Amino acid sequence: MEKEGIKIHDIKSLEFKKYGRIIEGYDFKEAIEYLEYKTQIPAEGNIYVASDENLEKLRIKKQIQKFFYGDIDVQFGYCNGKNSKLNALEYHKSSEIDVAATDMILLLGDIRDIVNNSYETKNVEAFFINKGTAIELYSTTLHFSPIKTFKDGFKCIVILPKGTNMSLTEEINLCDEESKILFARNKWLLCHEDNKRLIDRGAYIGLKGENIEIIL
Repeated sequence: MEKEGIKIHDIKSLEFKKYGRIIEGYDFKEAIEYLEYKTQIPAEGNIYVASDENLEKLRIKKQIQKFFYGDIDVQFGYCNGKNSKLNALEYHKSSEIDVAATDMILLLGDIRDIVNNSYETKNVEAFFINKGTAIELYSTTLHFSPIKTFKDGFKCIVILPKGTNMSLTEEINLCDEESKILFARNKWLLCHEDNKRLIDRGAYIGLKGENIEIIL
């Protein structure tokens, strides 16, 4: 499939293998149902909840924490919204699990293509993810908000090591070039110049080229 000049790959395609893998063997049914019936999609923009106490009471949280992450503390949260643009790309120094509670699209890149804190958006690849699919995004994978595939928006479970995406505990000491793009705990971020909201929060403008938009 191709839309707005960008090819949209299936998540099962070979192109996805450098970014992550499909996760099998875990039952996310209860978590998906919770997002379906107990969470809302905002009228505009996105809502991100890093840690949701109801999700974290589910059995799957303990299973993922123990077996997938090797028994380190994790947070179960979600991102719901109506996003259709790239806007920014981020990475963590740990894998992220995304579980599609609706169909959605992810725009992905590779941190090894970052040069002097700059990334060309022409290198971004798009992937369609069916509802119910769980994926691991490797720590070398640039990613950001999902993109909606229908007008009502998207819902996505987001699982990360505990504390990720929380506010930094102290002022950043610029030890090296990478320090300039440290935006939150375990979150390095490059922003597009079009995203005034993130720029106003101090995000580093590091995406060069088109701010990709996909409207299905």
